Amino acid sequence: MLERIHAALPALPPAEQRVAKLVLADARSFASLPITTLAERSNVSKPTVVRFCRSVGYDGLADFKRKLAGSVNEGVPFVHRAVDEDDKPDDIVVKVIDNAVSALLKYRNDAAGHAFERAIEALASACRSGRRIEFYGVGNSGIVAQDAQHKFFRLGVASNAVSDGHVQLMSATMLQPGDCAVVISNSGRSRDLLDAADVARRKGATTILITASASPLARAAPGPQQILLAADHPEDYDRYSPMVSRLLHLVIIDILTTGVALRLGAGLRPLLAEIKRNLRAKRYVKPE
Repeated sequence: MLERIHAALPALPPAEQRVAKLVLADARSFASLPITTLAERSNVSKPTVVRFCRSVGYDGLADFKRKLAGSVNEGVPFVHRAVDEDDKPDDIVVKVIDNAVSALLKYRNDAAGHAFERAIEALASACRSGRRIEFYGVGNSGIVAQDAQHKFFRLGVASNAVSDGHVQLMSATMLQPGDCAVVISNSGRSRDLLDAADVARRKGATTILITASASPLARAAPGPQQILLAADHPEDYDRYSPMVSRLLHLVIIDILTTGVALRLGAGLRPLLAEIKRNLRAKRYVKPE
């Protein structure tokens, strides 16, 4: 809802823009304040407040405030941002899935194609020349790093997933130009990952960062060999267990794996087909 208001802002009349800016500045307060206060703080008339609500697609102020309150709901701290304490299982199903789908659709629209182009080319080049590809992550991001290593392993690519801070530093120290270090972090504040990324950069490796665009990891020493795949989302990493962020990171890994598989060409497909045939023999129950 706030994204819709932000997108509509340039097309609104000046008076309604002031109302929109008040919403964007403090949505929670806007949802609870009376119309007189909203008009005073926006320096507009009360009818202008109502007109603004209708201009952005709502029936009036009451409808706008009701939906705004739901949009900025903080959820249940440390559990999930989209649910309420008294939600029934049916509500949880809808809210959790809607929250994930919304974040994925937003990412689809915001993802920087040129950054993916550079990352896929760097990884594919490392694969073709037998260079090292290292995936670094700690905690929940370490699980994503393991998934990335597994996907590249299935492409016949030798890679490692490292979640121990000391081993990450040793690994980064052994990197060379042409190697790739993929650093995965939701908050981008882990000292272990910041140190490993710094060492990898100094060794001349390409560093591919999967993190929030404003995180310390993203802002640290950008250069021509650093590629940021920004994974921005509304989930507060200090307040909620990672849900949407992990889904986004897994999707990014899927995009990279798919892009690299295409770059490696049709010669890779017989290997993938053989892997499937061999795995089929490990199934104990045959399909009917």
